[in-house]
Amino acid sequence: MIKYPMTLLGAEQLKEELKFLKTEKRPRIVKDIADAREHGDLKENAEYHAAKEEQGFCEGRIQDIEGRLCNAQVIDIAKIPNSGKVIFGVTVTLLNIETEVEVTYQIVGDDEADFKTGRISLNSPIARGLIGKEVDSEIEITTPGGVVEYEIVSVEHI
Repeated sequence: MIKYPMTLLGAEQLKEELKFLKTEKRPRIVKDIADAREHGDLKENAEYHAAKEEQGFCEGRIQDIEGRLCNAQVIDIAKIPNSGKVIFGVTVTLLNIETEVEVTYQIVGDDEADFKTGRISLNSPIARGLIGKEVDSEIEITTPGGVVEYEIVSVEHI
């Protein structure tokens, strides 16, 4: 059985999405299907077919979330002592040695990743290059744009 690493926040977000899908979206879709049935012939009823398709997507997402939560390995990084090493869940600040620009990333599970908000997947090239390294280490990370040299400025457990 595959375990999915997930931060505490990521697990909570999935639980909220699941609650929304089950308590709000699913009942709305059922109502939409019932309303569309009242319009007559189902063969040429676009509203009915659209609602049934939406129902399929909703049920699939519910199953996916339930499966992920059942197999989640929830890690509360705030409860782990900070050793200065980069591990799953930490927030790491990097200094690009060439451009001297600092960037901050949190290493999270695949479902939680959002590059725009600084949350990168454990399986991304940057995170794979960082895992196990320590503060003040200089590392080279191969990115789609080429090799980039970084210095690890800080590792935070937040």
